[in-house]
Amino acid sequence: MSELDRAAGIRLTVRGALAFVLVSTLVGSVLQALVGVAALTGAAFVAGCVAAASLVNRRDLLSLVVSPPLVFFVTTTFIEAVRSLFAATPVQAFGLGMYTALSQGAPWLFGGSFLVLVIAWRRGLTRCVRELREELRATKASVPRPRSGGDGGGTAFAPEPEGYFEPKVYGTPREGQ
Repeated sequence: MSELDRAAGIRLTVRGALAFVLVSTLVGSVLQALVGVAALTGAAFVAGCVAAASLVNRRDLLSLVVSPPLVFFVTTTFIEAVRSLFAATPVQAFGLGMYTALSQGAPWLFGGSFLVLVIAWRRGLTRCVRELREELRATKASVPRPRSGGDGGGTAFAPEPEGYFEPKVYGTPREGQ
């Protein structure tokens, strides 16, 4: 087996793929702070999304497709919380930092999410959705039907829910009333 064949066989679970996206975004943020290039965090997020969508197991595609916005938000919250710790007014710095980071990162977030969707679609996302629908149909609880009467008269016995006709007593009556 050659190196190329072994590399093509590497697959991640959805947890591993999300951890990869999270770590790559954090590394991009650290590099952005060190180098000063504003696009490093977003580019690292998109690269992590593409790698995760390419390496995740096919059965985990559905879970991966919906997760990049959450990973981006968690990463941004963590980064801005750390940055705001060293500010004179931490709450104000955190709020302004979140607003700025999410505003600047929105194009990267949409781009990364779109690429994950496209890659997952090509790898078999539609089959995962179909399997989920079939599984939900198979496990759907059936609605109980009234039993038919045993007397042959065709009357059905449908008991009322428990406690439906039972009176509710709130407190006790006062003496003298």
